[in-house]
Order: sequence, then structure tokens, then C-alpha cells
Amino acid sequence: MSDDRVRDVVIIGGGAVGATLARALSRFHLDVALLEGQAEVAFGVSKANSGIVHSAMHASPDTLKGRLEYPGNLGWRQLHDELGFGLNDVGEVLVALDDEQLVKIEQIRQQGIRKGIPGTQAWTAERTLDAQPNLTRDVKGAVWAPTACVFNPYEAVMLVADVARRNGVTIAEEQRVVGIDPPDVEDPDAPLTVRTETDVWRCRFVVNAAGLFADDIAEFAGVRDFKILPRKGEEYLLDKRLAGIVTSIIFPCPTPVSKGTLVNPTVDGTIMVGPTAQPVDDKFDTSTTEEGAEQVFTNARKLVPAISERDIIAEFAGLRPVSDTEDFIVGPTERRGFINAAGIQSPGLTGAPALADLLVDILADEGLELEEKDQWDPTAPHPVKFSQLTTEDQQELARRDPRYAHLICRCEIITEAEVRDAMDRGAQTLDGLKFRTRVGMGRCQGGFCTWGCMELLAEHQGITIPEVTKRGTGTWIVCDRDDHPVKTARTGG
Repeated sequence: MSDDRVRDVVIIGGGAVGATLARALSRFHLDVALLEGQAEVAFGVSKANSGIVHSAMHASPDTLKGRLEYPGNLGWRQLHDELGFGLNDVGEVLVALDDEQLVKIEQIRQQGIRKGIPGTQAWTAERTLDAQPNLTRDVKGAVWAPTACVFNPYEAVMLVADVARRNGVTIAEEQRVVGIDPPDVEDPDAPLTVRTETDVWRCRFVVNAAGLFADDIAEFAGVRDFKILPRKGEEYLLDKRLAGIVTSIIFPCPTPVSKGTLVNPTVDGTIMVGPTAQPVDDKFDTSTTEEGAEQVFTNARKLVPAISERDIIAEFAGLRPVSDTEDFIVGPTERRGFINAAGIQSPGLTGAPALADLLVDILADEGLELEEKDQWDPTAPHPVKFSQLTTEDQQELARRDPRYAHLICRCEIITEAEVRDAMDRGAQTLDGLKFRTRVGMGRCQGGFCTWGCMELLAEHQGITIPEVTKRGTGTWIVCDRDDHPVKTARTGG
């Protein structure tokens, strides 16, 4: 994309913040580009977390993250209504196991009341166990917050980005930024220049929403005055046979570092336990460890004694981009046109829609002219979720389109038609298919469906099977042998 075109805004980072900002800016007559360093949007911080829209009680209203939390909660609900991604209103149960914790959780409830969070209640031990009978009998009481919900963040971010794309935003993936040239200080109209490994992007404004790498991007612009300190959280997904063991998000009394180890249902019926909160130096360290698993399950059993490692079907780790200020870093910098949206740690995912609105206001204050389009569509076609249909509706779909009769993933009941639709909506990798459809997320973890997905990806992109990747360059699944070329079941070669 090396040309003389000067865009209005270049957003660096295709996670929750970058995608919601791209969607918000797509309402206006603007030339906007969203650059994502990985193969697809939502492949960074936004995909590896607990998948929770927080109740908004926990963060102090004296912080920016605390002020954005509840408006962000409402924003995700509106986006859910428009886009149809998975989101379930399950509420939060904040548990106390001793008298000191009872005092602490009531302080959190009162903080939520001051922030305008509706419907919170102080529960006795009896009321708590009546609502969640599989909790420990050591419970002393709890706080109920009905505003919390669970959702699929990767699915949501991908659909939000799709709305931005459909409304004119350029979304460019595998665009790793390697430098930013400042504008000519003598020329007030001179653009910024963003250099990636392959292209050059010129623009009036840059928004740094680069997650773990936001401090590096700020360094490129010559305005780094903060440091991102990665904090690793290990998460464990449990088999669907445990569905219903808890029906709300179970929080322990939080610590100064973390909200603690949660036990929560997911949108898709599994149970998730985690995370840990381990500072790490390596921004690419997403390993899970024996020590992490022991910590998670020891703490989880303090809340729900029946939880067991034997039910693990998948495990992963995500890194939170914690800033050395312990708050969001949002606003203009000394570099004209360069705006930070950095240090977006928890509850950053929850606050993202509200943060996007704040960034639009900041851009306007910095001189970006916002002229609304006469025609703007905030919706996207709702993907078919075959497994959630009635038997009659499934049969009717299969009669109309035989691809719905061909199961690619037996664990999650995902059809060929759904996989093809995901590719049409931008999936280019196995993980892209997984996050859009849940193909490969079931009990066998892709043991059955991976090859079928690889065949479909190769066919759709006009590439060979060895060129198909899990999540982009460097993550190939198979390689050709000179004496034994890979063949496909569909084509025979």
C-alpha cells in the first residue's frame, strides 16, 4: 500500500479497542485503515481471556478504566443486539469465605452503587447456596450483580470489524509496524507515515491500540513515556458434561493484583476456570504450566469443590497489557496526530465500546472533522448456528442446501455451510475458522475436523494444503515431502 494517499486515521491494532474504534469511525465520511500485525483480527489479547463483560462494580470510579466499565457493558449489549454474537446474561456472584471478606465484598457493592450499577444485592450464605448449590459450604455470603454476562470476545470482535469493513474501513492484516516517521513540524498539513514490514501508510492521525506492543509503537513515534508489563493468565476449559455446575460467574474476593480465580459458564456450554496473574517479561509467552494448573484448580476448588483437572479439554494462556500506571493511557501526545489507547488491561475488554466513543471525541478535539454518512449500517448478517436450531429447522436447511447436511465438526455440530460462510466473512486460517464457528473447540480438539477444514481453506484460497496455517505465517500444519506430495481427499491431488 505504498502510495501518496493520505488517510484520515490509521488504527494500529485489531483487537477489541481497534475494532470498536474502526466501527465507530465508519459512521463518518473518513478514510480509515485498521492495521493488524497478525493473520486476522482478534488474534492477540482479545482472544485469550475469561470472556466476561464485567458487572462494573470492581474498578474504582477514580480511574479511567472504572469510568468506562459500565458504559462499555451497555455498549456490548447494544452490539450483541445488532450483530448476534454469543452473549448470555448470567450475572456475577462475588463470594466471601470469611468475615473479613464479607466486609470487602460489601465495599465493592457500595462502590458499584456509587457508579450507578443497578440491581446489586447482598446475599446471606443460605441465599447464595440456594442460587448456586455446588458452591463450598464454607461460604459466608455473597454479592449478586445481575449486570455481568459472558460472551465470545473473538467472535464479537470479528463481527464488529466486519461492520467496519462493510462500511468502508480498510482492514489490513499481517501488517507488523516497524517504524513511524513524524510529520514535518514546519508544515501543519504534513502527514504521519506508518511503516510496516511490507507497506507504507500515510495519515493525519494514528491511534495506538497495539495492546502488548503499545509501548513499542509509542517508541517508534518518539513519545514513549510508559511501559507495558505483561501479566500472564492461564485458563482451563472443562468438558460440557459439567454444564450447570455453576450458572453464574463465580468470583472470589479479589486481591490487589487480580480479581482472582473464577469459575464461570461460557456461552457455548463449557465451564472455564482461571486465570492466574503471573508477571512475565516475554510478550510472546503464552505457555501453560503445571504450576499454573495447580494454582488454578486449588483456588477453584475453594469455591466449587467438585471441580477437577480430569475434565480439562483445553488450556490456554493470555497476556494482559498492564501499564506501569495501572490505568488506561488514553489521549493525545507530544507528537502531533499520535494518540495513545494503551495499557488496556482488565476491564479493558468490557470498556472497549465506551473507549471507542471517547477516542472519537479525542480525535474531533484534535481537529478531525466528523461528517456523518447518510447511509450507515451498524448490522451484519447473523451467522447460522446449526447446532442451536430445532431438528425441523436443521432438516429444512439441509434440504435447501446440502452443505448443511455435511458435518465438518461432530463435537460441536458445525457444518460445511457454516465453515464456508466463515471463510466468506474473512477467515483465512484454522484459528480464524475456530473463533468464528467453534469448529475444533469440542472434546476431540480438532482431531476429527482439522483435515476437512484444511481442505476447505485450501480450496477457498486457491492454495495447497501445506500452505494452510493455524494462525498465519510460521504456523503451518503439514509440509510436502518431495517423495510424497500431500494429496486431498476432495481432489485427489
